[in-house]
Amino acid sequence: MVMKSILVAAEEPVSLPPIFSTALLVAQQFGSHIEGMGIRSSAIPIVAADGMSAFTSQTLESIAAEEIARAERMREQFQTLVQARGVFWGEPSRDADGPSADWLEVEPYEAESVGERGRLFDLIVVGHPLAHASTTLSKRIIESALFDTGRPVLIAPPSAPTELGRVIVIAWNGSPESARAITFAMPFLERAERVFVVEVEGATVPGPSIDEVKGYLARNGIAIETKRIEPGDKSAGQVLLDETASLGADLLVKGAYTHSRLRQMIFGGVTSHILTEAKLPVLMAH
Repeated sequence: MVMKSILVAAEEPVSLPPIFSTALLVAQQFGSHIEGMGIRSSAIPIVAADGMSAFTSQTLESIAAEEIARAERMREQFQTLVQARGVFWGEPSRDADGPSADWLEVEPYEAESVGERGRLFDLIVVGHPLAHASTTLSKRIIESALFDTGRPVLIAPPSAPTELGRVIVIAWNGSPESARAITFAMPFLERAERVFVVEVEGATVPGPSIDEVKGYLARNGIAIETKRIEPGDKSAGQVLLDETASLGADLLVKGAYTHSRLRQMIFGGVTSHILTEAKLPVLMAH
């Protein structure tokens, strides 16, 4: 598998620079085409079955116009970023070997559209959940990408990264989600200088051991180092992030939502913690 087509989904212009920079680091490695996609900041109010609504037609038209204008600002920001980095704008020719980019169209899309559109891309790149009122939308975009595309999702950090894939940490917990994340990460693992597989004691499910992961990857020509960590008084998510930082990693690979989304919303969980707190790109798969 190679990452030849990348979908970038953003909800506002300010979130685009780190998302685009993260996507471009991948595109530069694989000669990928990046397609940008704007997501609505708010849903258009639904008219009741009896035709009654608290919103006038003029209000609805105003909301729709604002969304289109915001999507246009995102497209302009995206194109500015593309041009500033010297990336070819438009569909690449068949023999092109460098990255290229374009924007889907001005019409803004619902968060759930990422799940539909993303099925024909090799990688979906989305933003870190934003720390303001649209955080719910940020998470809807991420969850649509994770649960509805069948593709890997790369979560861009809050600040634009300068490297991606030189030192990789795989968070292993024995789950099918973790195994799927490793499969999707193979193009990066094959290029990495160092790969670590980290397991947090007490944060695993029944499944292959970390030593079996090492054997599996060795058969694929990937040498790894393994680490088992006692969490102490820290959460498993924080232990993983601390270890990732201490190893100098620039990419974390992790299965997403081994436990249900509802359980993690109520009780918290490793995925939720990493989505909120990670300062490096995180490749996830469900």
